[in-house]
Amino acid sequence: MNQLHIVGIGGSTRRGSSTEVVTRGILAKTAELGCTTEMFAGPELALPPYEPGAEHSPSSARLVDAFRKADAVVIGSPGYHGSVSGLVKNALDYTEELREDDRTYFDGLPVGCIATAFGWQGAVSTLSTLRQITHALRGWPTPLGIALNTSDRSLFEAGEVADPAVLNSMMSMAEQLVFFARSREVQQTC
Repeated sequence: MNQLHIVGIGGSTRRGSSTEVVTRGILAKTAELGCTTEMFAGPELALPPYEPGAEHSPSSARLVDAFRKADAVVIGSPGYHGSVSGLVKNALDYTEELREDDRTYFDGLPVGCIATAFGWQGAVSTLSTLRQITHALRGWPTPLGIALNTSDRSLFEAGEVADPAVLNSMMSMAEQLVFFARSREVQQTC
């Protein structure tokens, strides 16, 4: 079997945001399971607004290339006003470049969805939106989605996830991503 490649996007323009920390943490756990990973976060998400047919910047071309190589994707978004951040939505808009590929958009790929917000309402509605976007992109949201209320200051310590339940959820999501990506790989060889 080939080594799986997992792509993560998420966070805000602030390096080390809670969304970025969780997304990177899940990628680290998939790496522990033998995968290669690639992360787009912080300033790397400050891409030009997606415009069909326009020439791409080097950073947006790199993102599109990563999407093409992905065996699974992790999407993390802060909840802004009850929905996905503009940075994350714009990055996802670049999947339109995959519309005529053999694998259209995220067709058949497992996608882990993470939402963080300063309150449960924003976190849960953002997670729901990420799952809907994943379906629209023909991906398969992992059974476990992660919604975090960051008003609980005990979740993080020194820039890392500290809560045992969240760490357990992150590991479960990583395992689901790898399991479903491996299953997809096996089906493609049959």
